[in-house]
Amino acid sequence: MEVTRLRPSFPELYMDLAHKLAERSTCKRLNVGTVITSVDFRKVLAVGYNGNASGLPNECDRDEAGNCGCLHSEENAVINCDSPRYIEKIVFVTHLPCVACAKRLINLGGVRKIYYAQDYRSRQSLEILKQVGIEVEQLVPAI
Repeated sequence: MEVTRLRPSFPELYMDLAHKLAERSTCKRLNVGTVITSVDFRKVLAVGYNGNASGLPNECDRDEAGNCGCLHSEENAVINCDSPRYIEKIVFVTHLPCVACAKRLINLGGVRKIYYAQDYRSRQSLEILKQVGIEVEQLVPAI
């Protein structure tokens, strides 16, 4: 008897990877992970998670929410992405990007769609991303 298994979709796989990357976060308040892929899902172009800069202590600089000093996961993924602007990209983030990270992803170039799992405390980035034609979709992990 053949056992049938459910094959996860590529968006589900990459969101799972974003969640695994978030486990490396050193931020005390919120652990966030990001994966940037090609639009055909065949290549991972960059990854990131939030935390302090390389070489600095693996801890927040301050206890203030939204100003702890950690680099955001999207920011680190953009820094790590050496794919040219004209290459189309899909982004997977465990949390809806903040306004600043939405702008960073816009300037990365080629971002066609952003999947996120959980809402962020501010949803202002949705309007900014919509203005430049980047599609945003919430992808809630299957339980």
